[in-house]
Formats: sequence, C-alpha cells, structure tokens
Amino acid sequence: MTARKRLTFIVYAPALEGKDRRAIDSVHGMEKALPGLRLEWRLSKSGRPDALPQRDAWLMEKIEDGGFPMVCNGDESYPVTVWGAENPGPFSAGGQAQFEVHAKLPLDEPVIASAAEMLEGVAEGARALWGRATPYDAAVDIAYQTAPTLKGPPSPRRGLPALKLFEHIRAPEIPYYLGWLNYWSAAAARAIGFPDPTRDAELLSRARRTATGGWVVQLTDAPLDLDNPAHLDALLRVYERFPEIGGRAAL
Repeated sequence: MTARKRLTFIVYAPALEGKDRRAIDSVHGMEKALPGLRLEWRLSKSGRPDALPQRDAWLMEKIEDGGFPMVCNGDESYPVTVWGAENPGPFSAGGQAQFEVHAKLPLDEPVIASAAEMLEGVAEGARALWGRATPYDAAVDIAYQTAPTLKGPPSPRRGLPALKLFEHIRAPEIPYYLGWLNYWSAAAARAIGFPDPTRDAELLSRARRTATGGWVVQLTDAPLDLDNPAHLDALLRVYERFPEIGGRAAL
C-alpha cells in the first residue's frame, strides 16, 4: 500500500459544541457519496480493524477535545479513513477554534468520479466554512507555502506564492490555500469574491453549487499533478485571481 497514490480531504468548520452531530453528519456525507462505502470499523491498538455494530452511537460517545477518533472501512487492502480534530483558537484564523475533518482514500477511478460529491458531503455535514481534496503528492508541495523553514519564512516550491500562517489570517471563512477540489461555503465565496461571471467563466465550467449556497470548484479535469506544467499554471492562475486566499491581500 505504500506505493498507492492517495487522495486527501480536509474541511474546516466552526468548533464542535459538545456531543455535536456534525461529527456523524460529516461521516454520513462521505458514505453517501461513494457507492458501497461503510466506515463502520475502528483501528485497534495493534492497527487491525474492529467492527463497530453501533458506529453512530460509539462515535458520539467518543467525541472529546473537539474531535472524534478515526473510523475506517475495515479493508486493509483498500483503506479509507476519516477522523476529526480541533485546531485551537491561537492556531486558527481570527483566533477562533475550528473543527477539522480529515480523510484519506486510494486515488483510483471510483474515488476520482465521486470526489466532488464526497467533498461536498463531508463539508456540508460538518457545516464547514471551506475545505479541499488534493492528491497527497500535490498536497505536500502546497504545504510548503505556509511551512516555516529553519531560517524563518516559508519557502514555497515550484514558484507557488508564500501564504500566511493560519493564525495570521483575519477571518475563519478565508481559505488558507487551494487544492484540486475546493469547497467554499457561501461565506467563503463572498470573502474571496467568487464568482465573477466574467472573470471566473473557466472555473464556473468546472464548479457545482451546493444545497447550502456554497460551491465545489475543481481546478483541473484530472487530479492535480504539479509535475504537469498545465496543472501548475492553473493553480498559479487561481492564486492570482483570489489574493485573499492565504491572507495575501493584506501582505
């Protein structure tokens, strides 16, 4: 499995309030989008999957510290995992704690075909402000846009712009960075100025509106591959179009 390519999801939502059903709703959203997916196992201390006959009740009981433990599909040859965590206020935009939902899946045709619907399901289940789905290899490059180096500031790869650290972004609805698929809630879309019918015609051709008035915006037809010059150029163009992303408008 170490050689298998992965698709990684993360959405950012307001912090959970106690035993908040948004934890379960985010998992349900993921299951609904990918045919046959059932995240009804947990990982034992030995790393083997244990069945959860009452998954929803178990998950609600296990919510603590603003997150929930990892659940998976129980298939060690085709692992799908999802978990939730809280990012405390001092490390989040606007000083407001956030609930993050993370997921990892094999990057294959069924997942690619369902990825936009899956991101929408996870994000809207969590009542997220924004989120993204990106192949792991590209996500590593994108992480360098904010990662400080030993000498101080970020050192982005491939000519990508440097972005502010999360805690230095003025409001939680402003996306920290871009991905292959981007979920922007109605509030996030307003914050960055999307859509402009004239300037965003290309993005709108690959965008879908969600039930809550948000958007799922796809940057490239195929999963983002930054070794592909056309994909890198597409990513750079969208950063140029939306300077609010990553707090760059205030730089």
